[in-house]
Amino acid sequence: MSTKSNIEWTEFTWNPATGCAKISPGCKHCYAEIMAERLQAMGAAGYENGFKLQLHPDRLTQPLKRKKPTTYFVNSMSDLFHEDIPFDYLDQVFDIVRQTPHHTYQILTKRPEHAEEYFQQRKAPSNAWLGVSVEDRKYGVPRIDILRRIDVATRFLSIEPLLENLGVFDLTGIHWIILGGESGPKARPMKPEWVENIEKQCSAAGTAFFFKQWGTWGADGVKRSKHANGREFQGKTWDGVPAGAQMQLAI
Repeated sequence: MSTKSNIEWTEFTWNPATGCAKISPGCKHCYAEIMAERLQAMGAAGYENGFKLQLHPDRLTQPLKRKKPTTYFVNSMSDLFHEDIPFDYLDQVFDIVRQTPHHTYQILTKRPEHAEEYFQQRKAPSNAWLGVSVEDRKYGVPRIDILRRIDVATRFLSIEPLLENLGVFDLTGIHWIILGGESGPKARPMKPEWVENIEKQCSAAGTAFFFKQWGTWGADGVKRSKHANGREFQGKTWDGVPAGAQMQLAI
């Protein structure tokens, strides 16, 4: 079944595919890989091959069974636009999205060039949000320009983990930014001035800003549990969502 999520910016996860491959520094401590290995060790169905890419056609119809309007994070355990997922399988995924206009689907990728190729011949459903991961200037920021070229109703950036100061970048056509630091025993620190730089640009551009967490390293540079470091920035929580969004967030 689709699963109720503890991810702060969504409601449920839906994984019609699982498994992935690392392609940039943001993948170094991939939570999905760690979780897949745990599920494999537990004998969980669908994770017999650990984090190797696997399609799950049996999961395609899961959103059809939920009548309550729901926000789904699609492929939290993979990348829907992984180059080894065939377009005809993506067609089946987006057919379900079109059949369920009462749901919202958040799709996050590190492979926007593959998404761009897919949507060159297809129209994206209006209830599908498309986002890219942006962890640094070299790998992450260039994905934003590719995302901007894709004709989709809602575009977002997941800047998590934020690994360096991104400097000034173009937010034209970007409706939402989710920002967070890395968690886990080997987490890399995030500095407050990097966060402030992005929040100010969101404010100037009218882009909704959602601060997810500090992660393992607090705003004061001290290493603690991510729960102890919390998700306040400048003394408050930032729970912005795109205009018109109807979500019961896990916060």
